[in-house]
Amino acid sequence: MQTVNDAMRTWRTRRRVSQLELATRAGTTQRHVSFIESGRSAPGREMIIRLAESLDVPIRDRNDLLLAAGFAPAYPESGLDDQRLAPVRIALDRILQGHLPYPAVVVDRHGDLVSANAGFAMLTRGVDPVLLAPPVSVPRVLLHPRGLAPRIVNLGEWSRHVIDRVRAESLRNPDDRLRSLAAELDGYAPPRPRQLPPGHLGFAVPLRLRAGDRELRLITTLTHFGTATDVTVAELRLEAFLPEDEPTATALAELVR
Repeated sequence: MQTVNDAMRTWRTRRRVSQLELATRAGTTQRHVSFIESGRSAPGREMIIRLAESLDVPIRDRNDLLLAAGFAPAYPESGLDDQRLAPVRIALDRILQGHLPYPAVVVDRHGDLVSANAGFAMLTRGVDPVLLAPPVSVPRVLLHPRGLAPRIVNLGEWSRHVIDRVRAESLRNPDDRLRSLAAELDGYAPPRPRQLPPGHLGFAVPLRLRAGDRELRLITTLTHFGTATDVTVAELRLEAFLPEDEPTATALAELVR
């Protein structure tokens, strides 16, 4: 395990923040930040939390910083079935059901399925049951040859959208499972084009999915708990699929019924 001094410097470098900017954000001095990173000063518990918050360090990793400095973790990690998280579960269930007939899922930090609505069950009809056995990796279900990939009309573009998002998260908040998942998904995707077509606007494109004799065009939104102080809750992500056009909205309503 890194010392807290080295870990602080690593996070600051990863976020591309200068010592002066970090000091300004955290309400301290550049000299103090420099002393902490060089090991000339031992940060207190509150200072570690302030610096970590200023660097947008995930709260799971903030606990690691506190442990490295000899302090107890500050953020609990509860099971999702813990009674204390009942309001969170209720809120998520309401959001998932309220989003019908459109698909929506809740995933953890690795993209594993936590909960889903009937719209997502409809979307994944015909997927290999092995891919839908817990733990269900939503990115894998999307891009696996026995998942949704054969039905995705714009697989080349959409796969890059999914892979780039997983890889960006693994770089921003390093995690071996995310790195491994990004490499696996890369093996399923068509080769990245060497030259992009004229008018290319990026890989964040609508998902074009065949459903029988129809084509569904879906855009996605991502939501997270911005003020969570529990590790489990902070790592949850709600991904909702929305129709890009009226025919898709109508088709989803009929398919879910």
